Amino acid sequence: MLRTENQWPMYVSLKKVKKQVGRWIAESWELDQVLPGSQDAPPGAQLIALELHKDERGSYRINLDMDNAMLYVVCDELEDGTWVPTMISADQNVAAGCLEGDTPVLNFAMPDAVACWIEAFITRHGEVEICAHRRKHVNRRKNEGPSSNANRGQVS
Repeated sequence: MLRTENQWPMYVSLKKVKKQVGRWIAESWELDQVLPGSQDAPPGAQLIALELHKDERGSYRINLDMDNAMLYVVCDELEDGTWVPTMISADQNVAAGCLEGDTPVLNFAMPDAVACWIEAFITRHGEVEICAHRRKHVNRRKNEGPSSNANRGQVS
């Protein structure tokens, strides 16, 4: 798999670690290695492509503008508790959605080369206006809107 304008293949390997939490030993999964797909595959690594999508450019911009830009590795959890990496994303909304669905996600600092590649993708396809979507039908200053209707739910 070769790198293209919207895909960057990477080898991802995980390792199981044991940590002492108080008096107890807890097992968890961590990233072991993340290497470009152009290098030789490390033992036990999965080849996964970081894929960029035009409709996620706003999220990529927010991520790049943060002090600590991150990449997110989404994993599948097998029946025996083993985690298998399945996807890499630069969109924190994708990671948050997976976490809300109890899908394991690991994160790591975005390498500078990947940040430059994402920046070039955004530049090539154009910036997206980033705005908070307010509920336009609610005017809090005048206490108007569906939640302030005193007669709500009553039958006339």
